[in-house]
Amino acid sequence: MAKRKQLRTDICWSTEDKITIKGLDLCRDIMGKVSLGDMAFLELADRLPNERESRVFNALAVILVEHGMTPSAIAARLTIAGAPEAMQAAVAAGLNGLGSVFVGSMENAARLLQEALPDPAAPADIPALAARIVDQCTQRGGAIPGIGHHMHKPVDPRAPRLFEIARENGFDGPYVALMQAVAAEAQRRLGKSLPVNATGAIAAVASELRLPWRIVRGIGVMSRAIGLVAHVLEEWRQPMARDIKAMVEEEATAHLR
Repeated sequence: MAKRKQLRTDICWSTEDKITIKGLDLCRDIMGKVSLGDMAFLELADRLPNERESRVFNALAVILVEHGMTPSAIAARLTIAGAPEAMQAAVAAGLNGLGSVFVGSMENAARLLQEALPDPAAPADIPALAARIVDQCTQRGGAIPGIGHHMHKPVDPRAPRLFEIARENGFDGPYVALMQAVAAEAQRRLGKSLPVNATGAIAAVASELRLPWRIVRGIGVMSRAIGLVAHVLEEWRQPMARDIKAMVEEEATAHLR
């Protein structure tokens, strides 16, 4: 019989009087000293960030906390209206919609960037790589992740601000340049406004922080969870879910009357 593989985690372990997370004592080293954003960085990078990394990571983490009445916020509000005892279900309902169209596109953008530039320290022809990425996406017939926005035109204001913060802290390297070049190449070919959007900027800067593309969507998940809790709270205080449901039902069935 084959020997069973030993179970192992390097994240956290506890004793009767101590909790150790990534080698740090929760009560002595973390509580009252480490911000929520820095704690997230610790969990993802296995260490606390330095001052510049902290500024950049916290900046990209707060971008997607809130964006108004998004599908995820509406889903959370409708769920809490039906299950007022289950905040966690309402937040989970909202998070389930973070995919390739909303929020989760940062993962696809980060994958494109990191696969195009597996070694960011090596010399690279950024315009040629950008053209190749646009070719790949257009040949598949899908949208190019990380660029364009239905509302924010001609510029998504979140992207240049994040790039500015990254530049001020030394994280404006080849991934940022490549993301910007992809947007420029797509605009040139398609002849329409396709600015780098928030998820594209996050993908580029997260790549500069050496976060693997598979985990980049998690930044959006963590961020949006905070915003969804706020929507649940407002729904309790100022309910609108039932009005949304009634309005949709009225308009959707008007032709049947």
